[in-house]
Amino acid sequence: MSSASREGLTERQLVVVLDFGAQYGQLIARRIRDLRVYSELVPCDLSAEELAAMNPAAIVLSGGPASVYAEDAPDVDPEVFELGVPVLGFCYGQQIMALRLGGTVDHVDKGEYGPATLMRDDASMLLADTPSEQTVWMSHRDAVTQVPAGFQITAHTETCPVAAMECPRRRLYATQFHPEVHHTAYGAKMLSNFLFGICGLEPTWTMEGLAEKLVEDIRAEVGERRVILALSGGVDSSVVAALVHRAVGDQLTCVFVNHGMLRKGEPELVEQVFRHQFDVPLVHVQAQERYLALLAGVTDPEEKRRRIGSEFWKVFFEEAAKLDGVELLAQGTIYPDIIESGARKTGGKASTIKSHHNLIPFPPGVHFDLIEPLDHLFKDEVRALGVTLGLPEAMVYRQPFPGPGLAIRIIGEVTAEKLGILKEADTIVREELDAYNARLYEQTGDRNSEHSCWQYFAVLPDIRSVGVMGDERTYARPVIVRAVESSDAMTADWAKLPYEVLGGISSRIVAEVAGVNRVVYDITPKPPSTIEWE
Repeated sequence: MSSASREGLTERQLVVVLDFGAQYGQLIARRIRDLRVYSELVPCDLSAEELAAMNPAAIVLSGGPASVYAEDAPDVDPEVFELGVPVLGFCYGQQIMALRLGGTVDHVDKGEYGPATLMRDDASMLLADTPSEQTVWMSHRDAVTQVPAGFQITAHTETCPVAAMECPRRRLYATQFHPEVHHTAYGAKMLSNFLFGICGLEPTWTMEGLAEKLVEDIRAEVGERRVILALSGGVDSSVVAALVHRAVGDQLTCVFVNHGMLRKGEPELVEQVFRHQFDVPLVHVQAQERYLALLAGVTDPEEKRRRIGSEFWKVFFEEAAKLDGVELLAQGTIYPDIIESGARKTGGKASTIKSHHNLIPFPPGVHFDLIEPLDHLFKDEVRALGVTLGLPEAMVYRQPFPGPGLAIRIIGEVTAEKLGILKEADTIVREELDAYNARLYEQTGDRNSEHSCWQYFAVLPDIRSVGVMGDERTYARPVIVRAVESSDAMTADWAKLPYEVLGGISSRIVAEVAGVNRVVYDITPKPPSTIEWE
C-alpha cells in the first residue's frame, strides 16, 4: 500500500505494531481495530527512520517467544523511543524496551504461564479505571528486574515484581502480561486508555468511511483501464467484486468458473447477486462436465487439488483472452495472506512481508497488473465491509470453503452421483446448524458465542455399509458430519452439539438423501486431525 493510500485509509491515525514473532501479533492489530483505530503489523527490524516515514500516531511492541539475550534475538532500533510517539510494549516488548533504555532483564527462577493476579502499585494512566486486583494473562520466563531511569513500577504479581511500568514524561508504557487476549479481564480498557487517554486518538475508523476511501483509491488506480476478476462466490472475491464495481462500474468484468464442486444453490446465488442485484458484467462458464472428466479415476487428494487449481486458471485465462483491453486483475488477497506469506520467523524475526503475487500462473506472454483492495483487512473486517456494500448475509457469512470445493470432501474418485449425494447431505447439515447458531445468537447476541459452530459440513467416504430401511436390507453410503469450534482455524475442537440437533441432522439425511443409510459424527480435535478430511 502506498504512503498516500495509507494516509487516506487511516485518516492520520495509524498505530504500528512491531512484530517480534508473537503468536498474538495479529490479535493486537485486531483489538486496536476493534476500538475503531486503524493498525498495521510490521516487522520489528524496521528502522526508526522507516517507522517515522509511516507517520504513526502510536507504536506497540508485541510479545515474542525468544529471550532478549538469545543469539539473534529480535531487536528494536533504540531510536524508536526517541520519535516522540507513544510506545506500548507487551511481554517481550516490555523486556526489549527495558533493556534498550538501560534497565535489566533476567531469567527468573519461576515463570508465569496462564492467569495471574495483578496488583497495582501506583497511579497509572494505562491501568486507570481498572481494579486494584485483577486477572491478567502471563506467558514468560524472563522478566524485567530493574526498570530504566525515569520509569515507575505500576503493578506486580506474586512472582513478577515488574508486571507493568511506565514513563509518562516520555509516553512510554509496558506490561509483562498480554492485554490483547480476552483472558486479561480489563485488557480492552487498557488499550482504550492508551489509544484515547494517552495518545489522544479518536475512534473514527469505520466501515462506511473505509468503503468510501477504497472506492476513491480504486478509481484513482484504475483510471480508464478495464479490470477482470475471478469470482468464486466466496467472501473475499465477492467483496472485491462489489467494491470494484462500485468504483468503476462496467470497466469490471467478473468471470465465474462453475466447476460443479460448489455447494447446492451457490451458483444460483452468484448469478442472483452479481448479474441481477448489482448488474455486474458477468461471464458464467459452465465447466461442470469438463471437471468431471478431468477428475475421472483420480483418488489422491493432492492430485485433485492440482488438477482443479491448474484447470481453473486455464479456463479463466481462456475467457480473459476473449476480452479486449483488460489490463488489471483484481484479487481477493486479505491481510492474513500478506502476513502469513512473510511469516518466516527466522531467529524470532519477521522477514519482509510480501503478497501472493507470484502464485498466479500467468500463461506465457500474458500478464495483468494486480489490484488488491482488501490486502490490509482481516477476514471479519472483509465481512463487515461486504455488509456495508449491500451483499447478502448468505454470501458474506458463507461457511469457509476450500478452493477445490466438494471434490476434497468426497473421499476417493469424484463422480456425478457422489456429488449429488454430498450436495444434498451438506445442505441439510448447513440448514440445521445455521438454525442452531441462529438460536444461540438470539440468546446471547454474540455470533461467536461459546458453543456456536465455526465451521460445519458433510463428508462422503468411499465405502458402503449394511442397513435396514422399510424392512429391507440396504447397502448404501454413510455420511460423516464434521462440526468444529474455532477462532482462527489453527486449532479447533469438535462442537459439543446437543443430541437433539445431531439426531435431527441424522434423521433428515437418511430420510431425504437417496443412497445414504448411516450418519456418523467426527469428534476429533485439530490437532491431531485437520478440519478437512482431505
